Amino acid sequence: MIDAGTEVELAVGPVGHGGFCVARHEGRVVFVRHALPGERVRAVVTEDRGGSYCRADAVAVLGGAPGRVAPPCPASGPGGCGGCDFQHVDPAVQRGLKAQVVAEQLRRIAGLDVAVTVDELPGGPLGWRTRTRLAVDAGGQAGFRAHRSHLVVPVPACPLAAPGSLEAVLTRRWRPGAELEVVADDCGQVHVAQLRPGRLPTEVRGSGRIVRHAAGRRWELSARSFWQVHPAAADALAGLVGEWAAAPRGGTAWDLYGGVGLFASVLAGQVGLAGSVTVVDTSRRATADGAAALADLAQVSFVTNRVERALAELPGQPDVVVLDPPRRGAGRPVAAAVTARRPARIVHLACDPAALARDIAAYLEGGYRLLALRALDAFPMTHHVECVAALAR
Repeated sequence: MIDAGTEVELAVGPVGHGGFCVARHEGRVVFVRHALPGERVRAVVTEDRGGSYCRADAVAVLGGAPGRVAPPCPASGPGGCGGCDFQHVDPAVQRGLKAQVVAEQLRRIAGLDVAVTVDELPGGPLGWRTRTRLAVDAGGQAGFRAHRSHLVVPVPACPLAAPGSLEAVLTRRWRPGAELEVVADDCGQVHVAQLRPGRLPTEVRGSGRIVRHAAGRRWELSARSFWQVHPAAADALAGLVGEWAAAPRGGTAWDLYGGVGLFASVLAGQVGLAGSVTVVDTSRRATADGAAALADLAQVSFVTNRVERALAELPGQPDVVVLDPPRRGAGRPVAAAVTARRPARIVHLACDPAALARDIAAYLEGGYRLLALRALDAFPMTHHVECVAALAR
C-alpha cells in the first residue's frame, strides 16, 4: 500500500470509466484524475485500500497532451470541487474520451464492437445544469463536495449552473449540514428547497412547481420530479425515442421507468386513440404529475409500482418497450422479463456506460440484436454520457 499524500511520477494510459485515466506504478494500477492519456504527470496518492489499484490526483503536468486546456472554474482540480472530471480537457476531446469509454464497455461486457460518436447538444459546455444539488458546511456556507468525500468545498460561482440560478444561494448562510436543491425552469424561475434527513423538503424560494417545454408540450411539474438536467436533452431524447420506437398505429407501448411520461407523449402520437401506452414508475409524485400533464391523451395510463412487479402484472404483448432506468440500469431480471414478452422493438436509455452494456448483454441473451446506438453529451465537463440503444427481436 502507498500512504495517502505520497507523490509518484506516472505515465498516463487510456481513459477509464469514472472520470479518470489508467496508469501503473510498481506493477499496480493507478486511477489518476485530472490527467489525459499520453501525459506524464506528478500525482499525489489520495486513496489506497490495498488490492490491485489505488487512486491519485495529477498535481503537475510534466509532459502535456493535445487537448489540455485551462479549467474555466478555479474550484476545479485536485482537492477542489468533485463535480467535474474533465474541465481540463477541450470539449471536443472530452466527447472523444467518452466515446472510447462507451465503446470499451460494450466490447468488454456485451461482446459488441460498436463505433461510438458522442454528439454535442446545443448551448455549449457551460451554463447547462438546470438542477443543482449543494451541501452546506459547518459555517453555513453552501458548496459542493470534494471527490469521494463528505468535505464541502465552498465556491463563489459554478460555471455549469444555469445563469442566475446560484448567485443568491451562494451568497447567504444556511443551516449547517443541510442540503439544497436548486432548480431553474424554462420560464426563468428559480426554485430552492432545503433538504433535511427524515423531513419533507422546505421550499425556500419559488413555488416548488416548475414549467418545462419538450416534445411539443408544456409540462407543469413538481420541482422534485425527474427531468433531464440539460435544457436540450429532453427534446433530443424524445426525438430519438420516437424515431426508433416506431410504434404501430393501434399498437401497445410500455414506457418503463417513465417518470412524468415524456416518452409516453411521443408514443401516444404513434399508437393513436386505438392504441395504448402504459407508463410505469415508482414515484407517486412523478406519475401524478404525468397523469395531469397528459390528461388529454386517453390512450396513456400511469402505474405507480416497481418495474419488476409491474411487469408480472401487465397484460398482453407490447409492440415496443422503452426503458429509462436509473444509473444502475434495469438489471438482468427486468431485461429477461421484457424479452420474454417478445416486443418487436426495445429502446433503452442509459447514463452509465457499464450499466448500458450489462443491460444490452441481457437483451442479446434474450434473443435481441442491437440495431443502433447514439450517445449524447448531456453532461459536459463530467464523465457522464447519455446513450440510447435500439434493439430488435
